[in-house]
Amino acid sequence: MVIWGLYMHFKNISDLNSRITSCRQCPRLVEWRESIAQTKRKAFAEEMYWGRPLPGFGDPHAKLVIIGLAPAAHGANRTGRMFTGDRSGEWLYRALHKAGFGNQPHARSKNDGLKLTNAYITTIVRCAPPANKPTPEERDICMEYMIQELRLLKRAKILLLLGSFVWDGTLQVLSKIGHSVRPKPTFSHGAQSQVGPYTLVGSYHPSQQNTFTGRLTKPMFDAVFSQTKRLI
Repeated sequence: MVIWGLYMHFKNISDLNSRITSCRQCPRLVEWRESIAQTKRKAFAEEMYWGRPLPGFGDPHAKLVIIGLAPAAHGANRTGRMFTGDRSGEWLYRALHKAGFGNQPHARSKNDGLKLTNAYITTIVRCAPPANKPTPEERDICMEYMIQELRLLKRAKILLLLGSFVWDGTLQVLSKIGHSVRPKPTFSHGAQSQVGPYTLVGSYHPSQQNTFTGRLTKPMFDAVFSQTKRLI
């Protein structure tokens, strides 16, 4: 495993994102994301897939940072922008728009005019993983990017964490940069905990598994964004 985040620093978010999009540290993820970009889904057969790691997206001066699991194979891995082009993104950007963080409720491509205000979106793992399940080693390598990201997002105060895997991963990131996570905060939808300078808010991930089964509803998702707005 290559751990570089503790000593490598970047001047700004653009500099970091350039490094992220050229990353090839995880052979399994590189092979998967590139094979998906070649085989494609039939509905998108005429499109050129991104097929690379995903940079963060949004307002670099944001107080709210939304952290997801990983890019979807035929969503962000296709379009090249976080949560763009899939059902999870439809839920996320609708909620962001309703809460006043986005200028439009949909995200279809990198060139659709979407802009975020006071919100920044990133993920624990930057490449689309097979079966949407990164390994612990892949997660730990990618965590180094988030260490750098949080250093650069100097106004960030609220971390909205989408799912228990993301909650646990973010706690590891915060521990690595020197913040105490003991006793360990427990994840739940709407959970709120203070770790160092950050207020963590938990939410179920807007995956189809959660939204189709009713585990996560639109009122529930809207409620966590209302919660983050009050905290800001």
